[in-house]
Amino acid sequence: MNDTIATAIDPETRVTHHDHEALRLWLRLLACTMLVERHIKARLRARFRVSLPRFDLMAQLERAPEGLRMSELSRRLMVSGGNVTGHVDQLVAEGFVERRDVPGDRRASAVALTPRGREAFLAMAREHEAWIVELTAGLPAGDRAKLHQLLGRFKQSLPMP
Repeated sequence: MNDTIATAIDPETRVTHHDHEALRLWLRLLACTMLVERHIKARLRARFRVSLPRFDLMAQLERAPEGLRMSELSRRLMVSGGNVTGHVDQLVAEGFVERRDVPGDRRASAVALTPRGREAFLAMAREHEAWIVELTAGLPAGDRAKLHQLLGRFKQSLPMP
């Protein structure tokens, strides 16, 4: 593991035993998410020269072969339309994504992966999955399953925004 990442200050470092258990839990979840994300961002950049937001955008398009409207893509990625437009423009220029007309709506367009984009994404996705497996390998399989179950229960208990 990279020593810089291992010793990085994260949100949990400011917690004390006096803080509420719920706050300690939230900051632990956030710290774990941030640490995994740092590894993934660095590996995507080094291996594929792609950012995590672009990878996430391509992942959404891979799940929707017919394409997605820009508004739906923004909603799924939970970012602004302007943010998505910039990434889409770059991916179109690189031949990974294409814009398509939406039947029945002349003002709208959908975005979809090109065959080249799908091939590139699938290569990234295979390595991404291997990296996640590697990063979670420090937990025994039973612990990973239990953590997944508990986080699922937690997720279900949260109110929708």
